[in-house]
Amino acid sequence: MSEGELFDYIVVGAGSAGCVLAERLTVSGRHRVLLLEAGPADRNLWIHVPLGYGKLFTNARYNWLYQSEPEAELNNRQIIQPRGKVLGGSSSINGLLYIRGQREDFDHWRQLGNTGWSYDDVLPYFLQSEDQQRPGEMNDHGRGGPLAVSDVETHPICDAFIEAAEQAGFPRNDDFNGASQEGAGYYQLTCRDARRCSTAKGYLKPALKRANLRVVSEALATRVLFEGKRAVGVEYRRDGRLHQARAAGEVVLAGGAFNSPQLLQLSGVGPGDLLRSHGIEVRHELPGVGADLQDHFQARFNYRCSEAITINDMMASLPRQVGAALDYLFNRKGPLTIGAGYAGGFFKTDPALASPDVQIHFILFSADAVGQKLHPFPGFLSSICQLRPDSRGTVRIKSADPAQAPAIQPNYLSAAHDRDVMIAAMKLQRRIMAQPAIKRYIVEELNPGPQCQSDSELLDFARAKGTTIFHPTSTCRMGQDSKSVVDERLRVRGIEGLRVIDGSIMPTVVSGNTNAAIVMIGEKGAHMMLEDAKTSAFSKAPTQLAS
Repeated sequence: MSEGELFDYIVVGAGSAGCVLAERLTVSGRHRVLLLEAGPADRNLWIHVPLGYGKLFTNARYNWLYQSEPEAELNNRQIIQPRGKVLGGSSSINGLLYIRGQREDFDHWRQLGNTGWSYDDVLPYFLQSEDQQRPGEMNDHGRGGPLAVSDVETHPICDAFIEAAEQAGFPRNDDFNGASQEGAGYYQLTCRDARRCSTAKGYLKPALKRANLRVVSEALATRVLFEGKRAVGVEYRRDGRLHQARAAGEVVLAGGAFNSPQLLQLSGVGPGDLLRSHGIEVRHELPGVGADLQDHFQARFNYRCSEAITINDMMASLPRQVGAALDYLFNRKGPLTIGAGYAGGFFKTDPALASPDVQIHFILFSADAVGQKLHPFPGFLSSICQLRPDSRGTVRIKSADPAQAPAIQPNYLSAAHDRDVMIAAMKLQRRIMAQPAIKRYIVEELNPGPQCQSDSELLDFARAKGTTIFHPTSTCRMGQDSKSVVDERLRVRGIEGLRVIDGSIMPTVVSGNTNAAIVMIGEKGAHMMLEDAKTSAFSKAPTQLAS
C-alpha cells in the first residue's frame, strides 16, 4: 500500500464488528475498504478448537491482557480484562456462546430515544447473520448467514443440572434466543463442524479474495486524522514506522469497549480536562467518551465431583488427552468441542420481575481462578452473573502513548442494587445445586464452602473472588443526552465522517453474552453506512492531511 493511499472507508479493528463491516461494505464491489488490525492473523491452532480458548487467556500475541485499576469494592484487586488482539478480535478467543439478549433490552434502547433499535428493528440483522444448525425446528432464526450456530453434545452432569433447575421450580428452555429467555438448558455455540466460527472465519475469510478490500494486520492505530471537524484518515504504526491512510468517505472505529474510546481520546475527542492533562489538543469536547463502562460480574462456585467424568480428569491423564484429541480429529466430538458455558440458564431472583436478571454458566471443569490450572481431581463449576448492573465505570488514557494500556475502572459492585442482586443470585445458585438431580454428583462445595452462609459472608466471597465475565460495553454510548457519544446512526456527535460501530455503542449492556449482539451491530451499522452513501456523495478527497 502506498503512503496516504485513498479508500472509501477505513475500519479500525478487525474484531466481532469490524470483520462484519469489512465483508458487508465490500460485497458490492463499489467501495474500497481498508481494515486495520493491531494483532496478527488467526493461525494459532487453539483459536479454532472450541475448548482452546483456555490456552489464550495469557497469550500476549493474541490477547491485549488488560487489567482493571484496583477495584474499591473488590478489596482493591485488579481484575483481568482479556480482549482479542487478532483477526476476529474477541470472537477469536471468547467462550463461543451465542446469546442475543432479551427483547426487552433492545426495546429499552428504543425507549431511550434511539430510533431503529427496538427488538423488531434489530431482529432482521440477527437473522441475516445466523446460520442455525437446526433447520425448521426454531422460529425466528436465520439460515445461510456467515455466523454458524450449533448445538453441543449432551452430558450426564449437564443433564443433571438442567433437571435440578426444574426441581427448583424453573422451566426447561431449549432455545435461549426464542420466545422467552427464562429457564435452564444447553447453550449453542458459534461453531461449524466443531470448529470456532469467529467473524474472521465467517465474514472476513470469504471477503479476502475481493480486490476492493485491503487488510493490514499488526498495525496499531495511533490517531484519527482530521481536517477541521471532519475525519479524513488514520495514522497507524507498523514495523516500527508510522503510516497514514486517507478516507474519502468515512472512518469507522470498531476496536471495542476499551480501544475505541482510547483512540478517540488519543485523537483529541473526549473529556477536555483529561486530554489537556496529557498534552493532547482538544479537537472536539465530548465528555461521554470512555464513560458509562458496563460489564457483567460473576461469582464462581467450584464443586468436587463424585465421578471422574469431567474435563479435569481428561487433562490429568495423558491417555485421556490423547483419546480426546483423537475423538476430536476423527469424530468432531468430545470435550474439545465445548465452550465457556456448556449448560446454564437465565433466572429471576424475584418472581415479580418481568424477565430474568441473572445468568448461570455451568462448566465441566474447576479451577481456583479464571485461566488457572485445573484442579487435579474431578470437578465442575457453576458461575452466576448479574445481567443488568447499575454500576458504571470508565476507560481513560494514561498518557499520549498509543501503546500504553488505558486505565480501565469498571467499579464492580459500586451500586447497592448490584450487591443485593449478587447475594440473591448466589442463594438461587445454591438452591439449584442442592436439588437431588445434581446433588448426587457433588462430594463437596469447594468454594465458597459450607462456612459461607450469611448475606455478608456471601458478599465477602464475591468481593474476594468475583471477576468479570468479559462483556465490557457502553463506553461510546448511543443516545440523545449530553453524555452520549454517537447518535442512532452511530455517527460521532459533532464530527463528520466518523462512526463507532462495536459493543461500545450499547446504551445498556444486553442480558447475556455480548458477541451475538455486537455482530448484529456490525450488520446494522454497515447497512446504515451503505444507505447513507446512496444519498450523499463522498466529499472530495483532501489534498493534504492535517498534522
